[in-house]
Amino acid sequence: MPVKTPAKKTIKKSARQTKGLQTSGLKPVKKTVKKPTKKVTWDDIEDDYKEFKKLQDETWAAIRENQKNIFGIKTTLDFFIEHIMSTDILKKFKKYGFSFDRLMEIKFAQGVYAEISAVYDDCIQAVVVIVTNTLLQADIDNHLVRMEKIRKYADEHGDKRQFMGAMAATITDESTRNYALKQGLFVIEPSGEDVKVIKPEGKVRVW
Repeated sequence: MPVKTPAKKTIKKSARQTKGLQTSGLKPVKKTVKKPTKKVTWDDIEDDYKEFKKLQDETWAAIRENQKNIFGIKTTLDFFIEHIMSTDILKKFKKYGFSFDRLMEIKFAQGVYAEISAVYDDCIQAVVVIVTNTLLQADIDNHLVRMEKIRKYADEHGDKRQFMGAMAATITDESTRNYALKQGLFVIEPSGEDVKVIKPEGKVRVW
């Protein structure tokens, strides 16, 4: 007599169990919470600007402090300007035949709107000096334009003095120095603990 194979029982799973099987291999999705954008106000901008300005002022103050006297020692430029503005410089021009008897420190030439460092004068002739740290060709070209303005202003106001120009710099190189001299300008530069005045090889340019 044939043996009957027992029928397999089908177990019906609940909907909750089925859902658990379907999602058991999935990772939970994190919800991204969007933060509200901060509104920038004029007060915020003003505060940021004040902070930037404070930092900028502190930086420039540090730079200026480094340029000042260190342990009582003045910078090269300080010493150089002292020589430019001393009466000893007038004696250096005398060996070239110029008898300047006074010097003046002038920030701006009257009515010319041109910055000037110093003027050596004898009421007949005058040398207009520009002082810079490093001598550049652009400085020389600007001074030539400045001299034209001074001559124009002098003519308009009955000033008959003859004007000459000079470039004074703590750092010069041969090429730039020669360029200034070829333009008919004096060159004043450091020489040990003193300064020297270099006269153009040709004719001094007169305005």
